[in-house]
Amino acid sequence: MKFKSALILFFFFFFNQGVFSQNLSPNVSDLSPDDVMKKVETRYAVSGFAANFFQTSTIKAMEITDSASGKAFFKRPDKMRWEYETPDRQTIITDGNRLWIYRPEDNQVMVGEAPSFFGDGKGFSFLSDMKSVKKRFTILLDKKTEDDYHVLKLLPRQKTFDVTVIYLFISTKNFEVAKIVTYNSYGDETRIKLDNIRFKQKMDDSMFNFKIPQGVEILHLDEQ
Repeated sequence: MKFKSALILFFFFFFNQGVFSQNLSPNVSDLSPDDVMKKVETRYAVSGFAANFFQTSTIKAMEITDSASGKAFFKRPDKMRWEYETPDRQTIITDGNRLWIYRPEDNQVMVGEAPSFFGDGKGFSFLSDMKSVKKRFTILLDKKTEDDYHVLKLLPRQKTFDVTVIYLFISTKNFEVAKIVTYNSYGDETRIKLDNIRFKQKMDDSMFNFKIPQGVEILHLDEQ
């Protein structure tokens, strides 16, 4: 059934002010994890931002990898909008309290409570408020695996099966979050690459609310 496949995709996805003009590329060895995170916070000290994304998700036990792409929008605090364009159209929206997952091709919308699905780093919710990272995670500076990135290793302060570790790949040039890799307790991996990041001083709250069209089937996530 289309609904079952959509729901499986959803659960796998969620569980498994201004721009600097000066040079932001000091020597990696001179920066502590806190130094890097402070520069990230400053970089994202705007109302919100938008980006294109490419996602790959791997279920380790089944050796299955899926990919998807689209556009994402974030506004402080806790507001997100993910517009999936491939392989199937769907939109995931939260205003920080409610969650909507709209699949127009199936004429369905799934509705739930956002805090139940976005805690402890699930669904990359920290992107909507970079200052929340220090509160939610223990931050370590991982070995520099790629020349152009500071790699931060985030360990959730509250242990869960859904997210055991998150790696942030931070650009050494401008301190933008370029890539995110998450793992759960089963070793499943989700990778998100962000590009064409656009910082926004103002973003309309209506983007993070969803008016359910007439005739659409409504499914309540907390009842599944």
